[in-house]
Amino acid sequence: MKEHKGFTAWFTGLPCSGKTTVADRVAEILKEKGYKVERLDGDIVRKELTSDLGFSKKDRDENIKRVTFVAKLLTRNGVAVLATFVSPYKERRDKSRKEIGDFIEIYTRCPIEVCMKRDVKGMYKKALAGEISGFTGVDDPYEEPTNPELILDTDKETLEESVQKVLEKLRELGYYEDD
Repeated sequence: MKEHKGFTAWFTGLPCSGKTTVADRVAEILKEKGYKVERLDGDIVRKELTSDLGFSKKDRDENIKRVTFVAKLLTRNGVAVLATFVSPYKERRDKSRKEIGDFIEIYTRCPIEVCMKRDVKGMYKKALAGEISGFTGVDDPYEEPTNPELILDTDKETLEESVQKVLEKLRELGYYEDD
């Protein structure tokens, strides 16, 4: 297996904006090309690594701090890390970028109305009904990235268009070769 340079592609955006869907497909392609790939997904990490944390700003920051540590270790060992986290706070994402180094911020931009329609778990509905508090985009802020390496408009692009944009950006930055 050819050695590849490790990196972390950090997908950020509102809940149900398409982070996981795009990252899962990119992961499949990278694996097919012989890359060592790890997926760090918000739902899975919260169940397995950070189940002790809630959703206060302090706990959200701690969640991302722990994930950043894992991503940094994997990245420096030649793994392509695809991290999908709402990660609503710009300051914490900037700290992750600095700590990890080989970091690509990918903003899955999508109007909240479209995210609500995609919400199979009914989280937005519960948040709007007051059953969930501190829900990003409803009663907790999402701070949009000011200078991400890539913006995916997942309400306007097909899945394959978004995936191709990610692969092109990885190629441009020297992290991906498709031959």
